[in-house]
Amino acid sequence: MSDWIVIRRPELLNTRFVFATQDHGRKLITALSAETEKYGIRTGTTVADAKAIVADLEVFDDKPERAEKLLKAIGNWCIRFSPIVAVDLPDGLILDVSGCTHLWGDEQDYLREIHTRLRDKGYHIQLAMADTIGTAWALSHFAKHPTVMESGQQLHALLSLPAAALRLEAGTLQRLQKLGLNQISSFINMPRSVLRRRFGEELLLRLSQALGIEEESIIPIQVIPPYQERLPSLEPIRTAKGIEIAIQLLLEQLCKRLKEEGIGLRNARLTSYRIDGRIITTDIGTNRPSHHIHHLFKLFELKIQSIEPALGIDLFVMEATKVEPISPEQEVLWAGDLGLNNQGLTELLDRLTVKLGNDVIHRYLPAEHYWPERSLRIAASIHEKAASGWRSDRPRPTQLLRHPEPVEVTAPIPDYPPMLFRYKGNVHHIKKADGPERIEREWWLEHGEHRDYYQVEDEDGQRYWIFRSGHYQGEKGSRWFIHGYFA
Repeated sequence: MSDWIVIRRPELLNTRFVFATQDHGRKLITALSAETEKYGIRTGTTVADAKAIVADLEVFDDKPERAEKLLKAIGNWCIRFSPIVAVDLPDGLILDVSGCTHLWGDEQDYLREIHTRLRDKGYHIQLAMADTIGTAWALSHFAKHPTVMESGQQLHALLSLPAAALRLEAGTLQRLQKLGLNQISSFINMPRSVLRRRFGEELLLRLSQALGIEEESIIPIQVIPPYQERLPSLEPIRTAKGIEIAIQLLLEQLCKRLKEEGIGLRNARLTSYRIDGRIITTDIGTNRPSHHIHHLFKLFELKIQSIEPALGIDLFVMEATKVEPISPEQEVLWAGDLGLNNQGLTELLDRLTVKLGNDVIHRYLPAEHYWPERSLRIAASIHEKAASGWRSDRPRPTQLLRHPEPVEVTAPIPDYPPMLFRYKGNVHHIKKADGPERIEREWWLEHGEHRDYYQVEDEDGQRYWIFRSGHYQGEKGSRWFIHGYFA
């Protein structure tokens, strides 16, 4: 917390200040600067006592959950070093670094890189690496320097540390201190039955977790998706060519897994982590599941210009956010008209969708409704089957308006076609007409309203689909609408 406010307000560096929160009518210190610690003040001290020691102490109000939000933000940044990062309140993070350290050379180089990067941002940190969470926590809090403990050496690492390194409750620590058991070495070899009787199960559990006898789980900030690949970079990527190479490598790894499992991606996301802390996401989608590397690369290639590397990108993560099974296609002996099953067609549609937007290209299927604007729906995918066929016994306009638009009509009575109509300020004199075709809405929808449709052609040869809503109204006038255009 103190590092966070110094980063935001550099003038507070080397000054005496604390964060405090209200607790039962008194203010308790929750965080403090390094300068304040020199006076023996610790977290949990009352502000009144602290000010009695340091008269010019500056006090900031601590907001609920501020520390957790800050740790989550730092944890999200640390995902570039490990996909599994968990918050360890009140002041720590836990990283599962299995399989990650070799990307930075060795374990010492890995810790050194994390330490340097966070220190350069203004944070004071302690790091340690061990086989178990308990031992790593103990070393990070009570060792003086960043430590990498050799595998299987947890017991040796714990012997010289104080009992507090086991993350014990305050009451348990007090009982240990009263008996003079201040170091782990002073009680670790005692019979378990004695430790259980005097100090309870908590002490045995913490010992077992630190030694690796009991497993300890963590809740990561971000759950790892089942289909995700990561590509860290030792040198920040700043060029479009570098981004292209990263995408190609990630697609090769991801598509290999998808192909082995007989599935393809429908949606994919590339997340680029910049060294300045900004995260850039790039999404693509396909009309049918695909693990075709070349095609998917072409989709991402259309969006590379939108990825701004700035000072550089040091981690790329590619995730298949939606996958579907791929049914193997039977090979044919001769070329034929594959229609919507043509792979080239679907890949062309994918490229157009990525370039122009998701709402530009649609495929429509018939819907079982009489009302024209409700008689079709957008297909969920290019290979979705229609439940019924398109109506072909009556001509329908090439372009159907999303909603009918009102027009002014002059028409004989009662069921003659209109003689002219006015639409958007233009008068259209009708030379030819056919109709009426009565279309009734389902009787259970809004009292079974009906429309009388006419196909009309004006003096310029333009053809329209217009209708009268409901029955002829006589002197009251009828309501007329235009609903579409014929080619």
